[in-house]
Amino acid sequence: MRIVSILFLIVLVGCGGPEARRPVEVKSGSFFKQSVKRSKELLAKEEKMIQEIIERDTVHEYAHSASGSWFYYDVKNDTAEYTPQTDDLVVMGYNLVGFNNDTIYSMDDIGTLKYKVDKQELFPGLRNSVKMLKEGETATFLFPSSLAYGYHGDNDRIGINVPVRATVSVMKIEKKEDQEAAE
Repeated sequence: MRIVSILFLIVLVGCGGPEARRPVEVKSGSFFKQSVKRSKELLAKEEKMIQEIIERDTVHEYAHSASGSWFYYDVKNDTAEYTPQTDDLVVMGYNLVGFNNDTIYSMDDIGTLKYKVDKQELFPGLRNSVKMLKEGETATFLFPSSLAYGYHGDNDRIGINVPVRATVSVMKIEKKEDQEAAE
């Protein structure tokens, strides 16, 4: 009987609920505040670079996009009205050039792409830019690094926090409805 009582007490004591552990390290948020500050400073620096490029370029008339890039049309198609929508298939080409005019990727390097709008991976600035252009249009965009490859780069030719210039050509837009009708 004594053994049963001792086992009962051990089980009773051992069945206490889990006790919450205190955090070993308390985060003050200072890392995140510093990160936000660095990002804002980087963006301000890159926007200044973009403004300097625009001021030096007296040939083109730049516009500011809602997504944060600056652009001008190389070829404008005033007869077309349709811009790509989600799930449309866009045949396109683009190149990437650094702000110091060094070619990072030429259109030949990249080749012609078939891009399903908003369903395939492109860097953020390019994803937004494609949706601004009509069939037959070409435009040159200036992207801060946050809209290009950001703090990671592309693990190849584009380094960390590199702003880029991209010339984008939309050759053909196949609407989602046309794709479904063909299937």
